[in-house]
Amino acid sequence: MADRALILKLEEQARELRRDVVDMIYKSGDGHPSPSMSVADIVTALYFNVLLIDPARPDWEDRDRFILSKGHSCPVLYAALARRGYFSVDELPTLRYLHSNLQGHPYAPKTRGLDATTGSLGNGLSVGVGMALAARMRDRDHRVYVVTGDGELGEGLIWEAAMCAGHQKLSHLTVFVDNNNYQSGGTVGEVSGVYPLVEKWEAFGWHCRTIDGHDMGAILDAVATAKEVVDKPTAIIAKTVKGKGVSFMIGDNSWHKRVFTEAEHAAAMKELGGAR
Repeated sequence: MADRALILKLEEQARELRRDVVDMIYKSGDGHPSPSMSVADIVTALYFNVLLIDPARPDWEDRDRFILSKGHSCPVLYAALARRGYFSVDELPTLRYLHSNLQGHPYAPKTRGLDATTGSLGNGLSVGVGMALAARMRDRDHRVYVVTGDGELGEGLIWEAAMCAGHQKLSHLTVFVDNNNYQSGGTVGEVSGVYPLVEKWEAFGWHCRTIDGHDMGAILDAVATAKEVVDKPTAIIAKTVKGKGVSFMIGDNSWHKRVFTEAEHAAAMKELGGAR
């Protein structure tokens, strides 16, 4: 079990990333706020405690790799990269600007610290499988982490990659499924019927675990357990809430892609414990 002081520190860091998401989307006038908020705790745990990375050496060969397969949630990833020192926090409001380093979906050649270009849903896990295979072939110990959306699981490419990873016994590969039960067109159950999730991943040869995706201790514990699994990749089904942290966003799927008004920005920042 993680130290309580560490948990509190990471929880505050997650609030800061959520404030960054609200602020950058308000100031830039575009972006996907609620799917960014649902993965904020997972991204925080990884970037501020788990990942073996060095912002001064973004191309360090032995670094852990992170892939945000649900690339539209990149505002929270950009916030994490900025707060870890890959680039200035002052760049965040340039989200989606023409010629900005922070494109509307992660574009690795433009953004310092990115390991993969994503946004075409379903591709990220295949990239992660390739990275994990390459690491094993080169006798490297770094780990690969992928975050997918639950709506994204409707893509056939996800299951081709899952089948390959299970067959190859890629134990250095860990996938978080952001199970917030929504996609852009409605609830996951209504649109694509991907349930049950655990049985599917296990059928493809994965170690599988379900957690509260907003419980920092549970996230860290699940990652620690994944590191001990032998001969199987790990899928962590993270039960999350779209828009987590801002009450008026929860249950309103219009916030999948929407810009804050001045009043909404102020209200959201107040709920998140900050004002800008």
